[in-house]
Amino acid sequence: MRAILIDLDDTLSDHTHSSRTALLEVCRTHALLAARPFDVVLADHAAILEEIHLEVLCGGRSLEAARIERFQRLLTRHGCDGDPASAAVCYRDAYQRSRQAVPGALALLEELRGRAAVAVVSNNVQAEQEEKLRHLGMRHLIDALVVSEAVGVAKPDPAIFAAALRHLGCAAEDAVMLGDSWAADVLGARAAGITAVWLNRHGLPCPDPTLAMELLSLEPTDRVTGLLLSAGAS
Repeated sequence: MRAILIDLDDTLSDHTHSSRTALLEVCRTHALLAARPFDVVLADHAAILEEIHLEVLCGGRSLEAARIERFQRLLTRHGCDGDPASAAVCYRDAYQRSRQAVPGALALLEELRGRAAVAVVSNNVQAEQEEKLRHLGMRHLIDALVVSEAVGVAKPDPAIFAAALRHLGCAAEDAVMLGDSWAADVLGARAAGITAVWLNRHGLPCPDPTLAMELLSLEPTDRVTGLLLSAGAS
């Protein structure tokens, strides 16, 4: 059977939407942040989140400590003297309330069910991603959840893709990887010998069209399903 490996955040779950919504809520409670151009605060937060997330993946911080440290750095960068722990709670609550699927994601998983073995491959913590998938109504549609915390390595390391293939009992030549991150998902999949499909919802320039097929959306479902089931097939 065909193996479909899929990233979670910003491929199935709309992390960008939830993060933006949550950061707006934090800005409403911090006047100095609110006075700054929101796009600047958003970009700074995204960069700090990426830095801190790498520390979590390496085992250097717990999720709770990382959330507080993230807002400590953000508030300091913008000259705010607010409580980073309170800001972290505000953000987390708003993020959880605003979670939603990427348009077309649920329909895609439903269409793939029974037609391919599906694994979600994510750089994150197991419990966090399990809960997210259940909240979005997706967990029962996925055959395996392969998370960096459990495997011990993160994308783009080929080992995490190999772990996903072992879970599904499939070979690399029978698999395709769908994800939004060029570095983690596309280059990682290619290094593991897996065909890559790049989800480019924000219309970014494609670094190299020879390395991945490109999707601008997960809709219409039948077209995306057909591409994933046939991509790289001999």
